[in-house]
Amino acid sequence: MVTTLTDAKREAIGQKLATMKTIQELLIENEQMFLRDCNLSEIRQQFQEMLDDDHKNLGIIDTVITQYGIQSQPKEQATKMINLAKEMMNKSDLSFYEKVAQHELLKHGQVMSGLLVHKVAQVVGADVEAAITPLNTVNFENRAHQEKLKGILEYLGTQELTGQAPDQSIWGRVQDAIAALSGVMGSAVIQSSDQSAQNIQDVLRMDHQKAKTLITEIENCNDAQKIQEYFGQLYQDLSIHSEAEEQILYPQIRSFYEDTQNLYNEQAELKLVLEELKSLSPTSALFKDKIKQVKDIVNHHTREEENGVFVVIRRHFSTREQEQLATQFKETKKQLQTRIASQT
Repeated sequence: MVTTLTDAKREAIGQKLATMKTIQELLIENEQMFLRDCNLSEIRQQFQEMLDDDHKNLGIIDTVITQYGIQSQPKEQATKMINLAKEMMNKSDLSFYEKVAQHELLKHGQVMSGLLVHKVAQVVGADVEAAITPLNTVNFENRAHQEKLKGILEYLGTQELTGQAPDQSIWGRVQDAIAALSGVMGSAVIQSSDQSAQNIQDVLRMDHQKAKTLITEIENCNDAQKIQEYFGQLYQDLSIHSEAEEQILYPQIRSFYEDTQNLYNEQAELKLVLEELKSLSPTSALFKDKIKQVKDIVNHHTREEENGVFVVIRRHFSTREQEQLATQFKETKKQLQTRIASQT
């Protein structure tokens, strides 16, 4: 039975989402500051990756608020807390380590807020659950960011206390933690996001995340059999995803998106590299080099879609049309998967 919340409780959810948006903006401000203040290339790269994710996730949160249907403001107490956090970050007497530690606390709070909204949505029913579905990606990536920040804090803390850099194996441990997190949460993210009212952006974003997770698994694995297993899934996922986009999505956006041909070209390049990988030993150095090439293509391609194509879709397609595109895209994928299964 669906439990209907009072208007006051629905307003409270709106306030929580508004708070998440404001905190997301603060996270972006912090990471931009860290990039300016940090002179360590490896840590700068970590912050740049987080910043890229957080810019994307700010757009997701904004979309969730629009889908939810209540434009609200954070509670006064939350606004005061955010202003205090900003003041703290601007204090010159705080060390870089201390500022990053405060940033990690903000990330933790953002994760808990996202999980809380999902729990509340389960109480409310399908309408709110459908509206806040994209928060799955935000929650997952914020948890991954927490693991990265632990590694950064270990590095900065060791350097601050001893004047020496720590063992570089911290980055391997961070990646292992993120890979483990992907294994625990990845399927839950995909499963809980499978709602009938998904738009095409939701569906594409889930595909992107799964591909990136599989690439990470391959990069962190030294077992030839497991690498073959991961690559077999990656090959099928990327091949079907690309074919479905070329059949359903790209013809629809061509008149609105001037770089559509570049999307076709990137996928053609990706298909060639994937075919080359099929003939290589998974333990060879060339295989790892080719996987790195796949990773670079996928990362660039997904950024172009999520930062460019998604904007065009939101601007030129109604909500209903976005949902229809998602339905057509998923049905095409199902047909392609059925065809592949019948050939094996």
